[in-house]
Amino acid sequence: MLHKRLVDLIAQAIGRLESGHPIRIAIDGIDAAGKTTLADEIAAALEHDNKHVIRASIDGFHRPKKDRYFRGGLSPEGYYYDSFDNEAIRDYLLHPLGPGGTGEYRTTVFDFRNDSPLLSPLMRAPTEAVLLFDGVFLLRPELNDHWDVRIFLHIDFDVSLQRALCRDLALFGTKERITERYEQRYVRGQKIYLHDVEPQKIADIVIDNNDPLDPILIRNSVKL
Repeated sequence: MLHKRLVDLIAQAIGRLESGHPIRIAIDGIDAAGKTTLADEIAAALEHDNKHVIRASIDGFHRPKKDRYFRGGLSPEGYYYDSFDNEAIRDYLLHPLGPGGTGEYRTTVFDFRNDSPLLSPLMRAPTEAVLLFDGVFLLRPELNDHWDVRIFLHIDFDVSLQRALCRDLALFGTKERITERYEQRYVRGQKIYLHDVEPQKIADIVIDNNDPLDPILIRNSVKL
């Protein structure tokens, strides 16, 4: 399926949803699956139709470095269990936007680059708003019940690494460091998640995104 056609279909389906509170959408997948790109494109399509969109990312909810790397810098268990503040995601974003919520939310609580707290301004969402939240591990038990729509992007691990070698060079410095980090920490951490949670089985929409120009819709339980 052509990429733009799929984006438009998803945006149209989301635009038809009604819940009495903002629609909370998770865009999940392993590292470099294309989550942020897809979320941004869906957001643009919704905004074109005059929808109020809230964009947020798991990157705004890291835990402090001392906690993230408590088990070691290359620990896969550390990546899955210790990297992100799931309680803050619920308390500052998902609960306020959910049933009976106040509608007052924050999209970030921590700046991982400076390893310091960073609370974004408190905002109020209209009832008809749409939250598009991208990140890894979003369908884990601590978060899964708080999403209204769950999208999972599948890519192969070798594709993930190849994309990372292009995308993350400025962050990690060398291709050797990227390869080591992905093979030791990220891939193995993702395998824990994929084995324990099986996100492709619980997602509402599953997309094979190995070829981002020609994604394949694997499963859809939202009327597209």
